[in-house]
Amino acid sequence: MEQTGPLTNKRLRTPRAAAVAGILFSGLLIAVLLLFLSAVPKDALDEGAWLSAGLERVVLAINLTPFAGVAFLWFIGVVRDRLADAEDRLFATVFLGSGLLFLAMMFIAAAVFGAIVIVHVARPGNLADSAAFALARAFAYTIVNIYALKMAAVFMLITSTIAVRTAFVARWMAAPGFAMALFLLFAGQWFDWSFVVFPLWALLISVYILVANFERTPAR
Repeated sequence: MEQTGPLTNKRLRTPRAAAVAGILFSGLLIAVLLLFLSAVPKDALDEGAWLSAGLERVVLAINLTPFAGVAFLWFIGVVRDRLADAEDRLFATVFLGSGLLFLAMMFIAAAVFGAIVIVHVARPGNLADSAAFALARAFAYTIVNIYALKMAAVFMLITSTIAVRTAFVARWMAAPGFAMALFLLFAGQWFDWSFVVFPLWALLISVYILVANFERTPAR
């Protein structure tokens, strides 16, 4: 009898924590992407006009990225906790690995932009025409639009597969997850706003978990 209360409270809190973390991650990542996309052209060889016209938006996006990352880590952790004994080692490895790789690549890309900004502020007017700027810009473009995008797609695919196998969310939610993931995996890099699909999917999952949790919470 002494364990009933804590266990029940844990079951009630974990889905809600996952939902809140997912909503925070979605909102922050969407804000970061909108700031970057509104300031920086999606062109690996852009000439750096955004260093003067859109620098404030880029700096804000860089500063928001770590908070989005923390929320994403929390989302991963509480989803794994929600799965508990139903978690399969193979799927858990791909789930965790793809999520961490996506996050690492986003941090690396943000760090590259941060380095560009620091050098530009220290030496205004000397960076945009340099080979170092071209290399850094192409590197950031490649790691985000090819590798991070693919890892986000794999994370969506494996999470949707886990949903089908364990029903930690409604199984019908796997269908849009698979569709969005395949779009990112094979066509995402050709569309400027495709990356927004990932946080929108996380928002969909999180809102569902939150609503379902409130519906199942017993009245007191």
